[in-house]
Amino acid sequence: MYLLMAGLMGIGIISLLWAPEAESPARMPRSMEEAILGPLRDFFSRPGAWWLLLLIVLYKLGDAFAGSLSTTFLIRGVGFSAGEVGLVNKTLGLAATIVGALFGGTLMVRLGLYRSLLLFGILQGVSNLGYWILAVTPPHLWTMGATIAVENLCGGMGTAAFVALLMTLCNRSFSATQYALLSALASVGRVYVGPSSGYLVEAYGWSAFYLSTVVVAVPGVVLLWAMRNTVHRYEAQARAAA
Repeated sequence: MYLLMAGLMGIGIISLLWAPEAESPARMPRSMEEAILGPLRDFFSRPGAWWLLLLIVLYKLGDAFAGSLSTTFLIRGVGFSAGEVGLVNKTLGLAATIVGALFGGTLMVRLGLYRSLLLFGILQGVSNLGYWILAVTPPHLWTMGATIAVENLCGGMGTAAFVALLMTLCNRSFSATQYALLSALASVGRVYVGPSSGYLVEAYGWSAFYLSTVVVAVPGVVLLWAMRNTVHRYEAQARAAA
């Protein structure tokens, strides 16, 4: 399986080798200060920069909590076989994520960035209840399929809006460094929720854990609502620049 995955990644490398160069490549930074300190200085000079960083950490945190132990939960907690989980959780989950990202991108054109972030953020949190239903009801393949489909669909929609937010926050003059900074910060939640998730499951059980993932999603949505004027301002700036 790992050899197969390595081979599939080779497809991307071949595609990259055949890809055309940009017509007007960006100017290379002339010093380390220009490459790193300049983008950081630009971002942190903005009003509410620290609140924006906190929003980036919190927005996908509930989703990260729910997904951190999903495979372990489905196999050990509910009792599905590894084959069933691989077929449904990975295959159906990937398809639902792609559909969710495409559907979320389409909705963003009509709703705008802020309303999309708010709606998709709420859906991300509510969709975690599907895992709670799995934890408190007898295991059934259709129930698992519905839970995986809905959770990944909502997660894909949230990811589409979240990536759009990150791109909106980037200054075009420093887009590479700033996007790298923001996307790395967004992964902090996924990195550190794993150990705490295990302790929560051992202490309170699966059903209580998945109810807590819904609660964990609330602060990100509340902070987004509190920062609605800031998000609207960046959205307007991005449209004007386009």
